[in-house]
Amino acid sequence: MGRLFGTDGVRGVANADLTAEMALGLSVAAAHVLAEAGTFAGHRPVAVVGRDPRASGEFLEAAVVAGLASAGVDVLRVGVLPTPAVAYLTGALGADLGVMLSASHNPMPDNGIKFFARGGHKLADELEDRIEQIYREHASGEPWDRPTGAGVGRVKEYDEGFDKYVAHLVGVLPNRLDGLKVVIDGAHGAAARVSPEAFARAGAEVITISTEPDGLNINDGCGSTHLDGLREAVVRHGADLGVAHDGDADRCLAVDADGEEVDGDQILSVLALGMKEAGTLRGNTVVATVMSNLGFKLAMEREGVELRQTAVGDRYVLEEMKRGGYSLGGEQSGHVIVLDHATTGDGTLTGLLLAARVAATGRPLAELASVMERLPQVLINVRDVDKSRVASSARVAAAVTEAERELGETGRVLLRPSGTEPLVRVMVEAADLEQARTVAGRLADEVKSALG
Repeated sequence: MGRLFGTDGVRGVANADLTAEMALGLSVAAAHVLAEAGTFAGHRPVAVVGRDPRASGEFLEAAVVAGLASAGVDVLRVGVLPTPAVAYLTGALGADLGVMLSASHNPMPDNGIKFFARGGHKLADELEDRIEQIYREHASGEPWDRPTGAGVGRVKEYDEGFDKYVAHLVGVLPNRLDGLKVVIDGAHGAAARVSPEAFARAGAEVITISTEPDGLNINDGCGSTHLDGLREAVVRHGADLGVAHDGDADRCLAVDADGEEVDGDQILSVLALGMKEAGTLRGNTVVATVMSNLGFKLAMEREGVELRQTAVGDRYVLEEMKRGGYSLGGEQSGHVIVLDHATTGDGTLTGLLLAARVAATGRPLAELASVMERLPQVLINVRDVDKSRVASSARVAAAVTEAERELGETGRVLLRPSGTEPLVRVMVEAADLEQARTVAGRLADEVKSALG
């Protein structure tokens, strides 16, 4: 039986893989693991529970709340809010744990459960393992220790969460956004109200698209995975920039005034140089994954900023940031972490800080983003191969060495086995797109032949 927890909580098709019974059981297990500190400290444990607008979130939220309350945890329901809002409120309200129901950028039929520990921090692997162990033990028939009478948890609506979070976002900005026209694509998701409100309070003129969630249209042809609508709206309205979120708004991509994409690497570049100038880039270092474009690495070297690279996944970025005491990190996908103001990636905060840099410098976003030149990047998924042998195959190693020799210092090769599928990802970067395609195709053929 595989591990329930993936790289970002428990996900699956709602009411098929992720059922109400599972949501309830996981919540009780999480209460036993994460709420112990509150019990031992002599107060009733408290949990913050939020969700994105997916229709399935309604019944899954009910199951989560029931599980927590049945385990003696008081619940504050904050309703539809972004994942980083639930993380922030968990810390700001001194709650013992937080729960977010969302499948992020996944299509509507999917949903997920993500837990936060005290302070609004993501769970370490060992905590997830403990929750899963307890869940499985009781799913197989072992009875729960259930409180009764006054010992059961109480459930309250916490309507102040929206304003508290928006005020936090606007309050940490280094300057206002007066004079900027910004288009926001809310992906019909959790940021549909929050992001426009935050930008407006910060002084921007706001135009919105895809901010009318109906429970079924989240991420449907919109948001950070579908930028065409945002490009068109920015150009049509003559906006200074556009910001696109995913379903739970823990990430942000942007487009400039000409409708050109500004990806996570470029956003990191702009923010890193701004923070360096302000003296807030701790360790003069930015953290990114091995999938970041080589152009990002070259830009940081040229600008005198150190780069630390991790395995793919925002959790690994965050772990490295905490280990080294760094203040900025993120992924090419737009998952940006500003650790002075957030415990996880925050798409609304990222967009606000990017816009603030445009406003403060008076320079167009395209000019700011040009500090980094994106080198052509080709990614090929080689399917139906023995991915476990990718690191040990002498034949594959020889092919990689030859590819790296051909590319030289202005190119890069990365082979990465998928975490969920029987495939190997072959990524090649080069100064020339045709060279990247040729080398990637040849290397993919060699991987297929050696490992197929």
